Amino acid sequence: MRNIILSVQIITSVILIILILIQSKGSGLGKSFGGGSSFSRRGVEKLLYKSTFAVAGLFIIISLISLAI
Repeated sequence: MRNIILSVQIITSVILIILILIQSKGSGLGKSFGGGSSFSRRGVEKLLYKSTFAVAGLFIIISLISLAI
């Protein structure tokens, strides 16, 4: 059981790192990949922002579970 939780925690941490690195400070996501319309860029950035918080929350919960075991 402990190995499964550790594996899930590692996968979650890698996903969190990727989500944080994709967000570029001071410029939009569309600028990072060569442009795009401002409407779709806002939608993707909003989704990326919310996904980062969700994965961070999941990482914290998994970390607390691994401490309890």
